Amino acid sequence: MKKQLLLMALAVGSATLSMAQTDTTRRAGGAVPPGASAAASTQPKAYSAVITDKAVTQRGMFTTHKIDDKYFFEIPDSLLGRDILVITRISKSSADLRAAQTYSGDQINSNVIRFEKGPNNKVFLRKVSYRVYSPDSTSSMYQNVQRNNIQAIAASFNISAFTNAKDASVIDVTTYINSDNEILYFSSPAAKTRARLGAQQADRSYITDVKSFPGNVDISAVKTYALAAAPATGGAPAGAASGFGTLELKASMVLLPKVPMKPRLFDPRVAYFTVGYTDFDANPQGVKEISLAKRWRLEPKPQDMAKYLRGELVEPMKPIVFYIDPATPKKWVKYLIQGVNDWQKAFEKAGFKNAIIGKEAPTPQQDPTWSIDDARNSVIVYKPSEVQNASGPSTSDPRSGEILESHINWFHNIQSLLRDWYFIQTANVDPRARKMELDEDLMGELIRFVSAHEVGHTLGLRHNHGSSSTVPVEKLRDKAWVEANGHTPSMMDYARFNYVAQPEDKIGPKGLFPRVGAYDEWSIDWGYRIYNKENIDDQSKINARVVEASKNPFLWFGTESNPDDPRSQSEDLSDNAMVASTYGIKNLQAIIKNLPEWTKTKNEGYDNLKNMYTQLRGQFGRYMGHVNKNIGGLMETPKTLEQAGNIYERTPAAKQREAMAFLDAQLFKTPTWIIDQNMLDKTGENALDVIHSLQNPTMSRLLGANTLTKLINGELADGSAAYKISDFFADMENSIFSELKTNGPIDLYRRNLQKSYVDKLIAVAYPAPAAATATTGFGRPTSVALGDAQSYAKGQLKALNAKIKSATAAQGDSRSKFHLEDLSDKIETALDKK
Repeated sequence: MKKQLLLMALAVGSATLSMAQTDTTRRAGGAVPPGASAAASTQPKAYSAVITDKAVTQRGMFTTHKIDDKYFFEIPDSLLGRDILVITRISKSSADLRAAQTYSGDQINSNVIRFEKGPNNKVFLRKVSYRVYSPDSTSSMYQNVQRNNIQAIAASFNISAFTNAKDASVIDVTTYINSDNEILYFSSPAAKTRARLGAQQADRSYITDVKSFPGNVDISAVKTYALAAAPATGGAPAGAASGFGTLELKASMVLLPKVPMKPRLFDPRVAYFTVGYTDFDANPQGVKEISLAKRWRLEPKPQDMAKYLRGELVEPMKPIVFYIDPATPKKWVKYLIQGVNDWQKAFEKAGFKNAIIGKEAPTPQQDPTWSIDDARNSVIVYKPSEVQNASGPSTSDPRSGEILESHINWFHNIQSLLRDWYFIQTANVDPRARKMELDEDLMGELIRFVSAHEVGHTLGLRHNHGSSSTVPVEKLRDKAWVEANGHTPSMMDYARFNYVAQPEDKIGPKGLFPRVGAYDEWSIDWGYRIYNKENIDDQSKINARVVEASKNPFLWFGTESNPDDPRSQSEDLSDNAMVASTYGIKNLQAIIKNLPEWTKTKNEGYDNLKNMYTQLRGQFGRYMGHVNKNIGGLMETPKTLEQAGNIYERTPAAKQREAMAFLDAQLFKTPTWIIDQNMLDKTGENALDVIHSLQNPTMSRLLGANTLTKLINGELADGSAAYKISDFFADMENSIFSELKTNGPIDLYRRNLQKSYVDKLIAVAYPAPAAATATTGFGRPTSVALGDAQSYAKGQLKALNAKIKSATAAQGDSRSKFHLEDLSDKIETALDKK
């Protein structure tokens, strides 16, 4: 069998050692800075002369010794050349760094390293990159790749002694651990800058602990840094650099499997995070970029493999376990655990029972060795933070995509976000949402759903923002159907709650909350199913399964990053954004009437009212965005040759017209229902700004270069069947300037809207130099500086000016007349530009 070897691209970023290193340290066998003279090294001493009877010794992956304030590693010869993953987290943060969003549990670095013997009695630490791959060790390409991808030596250590059995090298790691290096601590100066950290202060930094376990070594150190200046934000100038920040950092050195997990090639039709490399052998006439799906190593016990392959459910050799941070408020622990365990039924689809388990973290009495920072433990980490968020990162083996561990970030103030979401989207149908402090059981269910979502990310799953678009809109009002199936087939969609449901539908919580759905079960099956006892993929068989699954619309994956596909949107529901948003607005219209009552809190002012009024307007704005994306929509459905149909399709013209009609009725005809003067007088806002803030973003997107260019390209592709740019401009003018046909008075809201339209139209006709080039159609560049969009805009301005002039003479309202004259002057000034 041909030897396979992953070869790595040259890694930049050698470790920087303390300039205060002394000759005494060198004689003791400390790390030698890169570039130092070989003469600085010394001959190894006898083992007993270095590791004296004063040593406090721990045996594990490396045997470690602490002698006074020095730390030594014994590197076994058997581990030389083995890949070791270094994961660094903040184990204790500082209030001084809160503004930089630096919290306990945050991962700040990840590297793959190797120790190897060097000349002159040295041990080298190499930083390893897995970006280049040549699998055939007998080929000339293999030798070429190897010669051109030597790994960077990040640090050098003098060998202080050999073990008595001559099977391990003893090195002094004290200086290296104390230094501000990019292997054990922050990944780069830029990473420190993001955390507002400057130079390490050596006199206020020290090692707190080194622990050795069977599969990893954990290094803890207190690091004090000068604080860097706060960056300029929101127009405010940068702050002055002053003071210091102290953190405790923990680096876990985890031994990677000697034999990597069998990888699974990424498929764009299924939503997985990836690792990848450049393969020099896969393409006989070039190179090929290879992407591997990130997954946990889930395998049947050897004695159960036959049962598994027969279709019987079996327990995996090593289940996925998530512990709950001991700092978590006790009342929320069970809900976080339920969010983990909700994925068990998905793994049953892949043939495993009890594959994923949520547990409370053991107490020190139960397991004194358990640590939240230990890389062997996956944890939902509870953070005392005002951040309204949670996130599910994971650390994986770059050779195979095997997920090794995860620390889910759970920020305390996410409860406020959950309360706001549930209130605005369901208060008209669920009376439990109509207050500022939700009942504990309701908040617990909200926590459970977010827990399940973030756990899904740690299983390798990306967002599936297209999932909700597969559900017919009227099914969301069908009590029996939606309670049985859920309002979206994927927990990984951003489809928070069923805002389409109406009070008369009498839909319960089962039909309002997201859940692990049909798509999630399919994607876990795709990622984790084993097809044969050798665990080697049959790509034809796997592709055939994906092709078969594509016939079920509920198993469709719509990426989270497609700017053009109206099916792939966050926070939306159903296969028709216009109908769904109409139902959503109907609920908002009921909620706004009750906002003052439902937001009351004794002995407080109107902050709750202002927040919820802002949230309500934000939800209305989302509905406008969902509809807007249909204009010029370009749908993308990845396929292989075995599947019929095109990958790219334009949104049908009828649906684009439906979207324009919706925007006319719900947005451009002033949505006065959202204005309550009594509410504005309590929140300090004014009606004109409120309406402008709703209309202007949609207007900007509609008249943006990307939308207009896509309309032009759509007409070129679909001919008379397309929704043309001329149709678009006609619909916009009929909506925004309807008063020109009736000669009726134009109120202040509409005057403001018409001014905004003309300003944006002028900007299209005469773009600023920086706006002359746009990007559209999945990142393909398109020039609009000399394109038809500019010509259409100029023609539209001329035609509109003629109509304005004609209407001005017949306009009886003086304010409307002055407004029209001003618009005409503005247009003529623009048209006179050379």
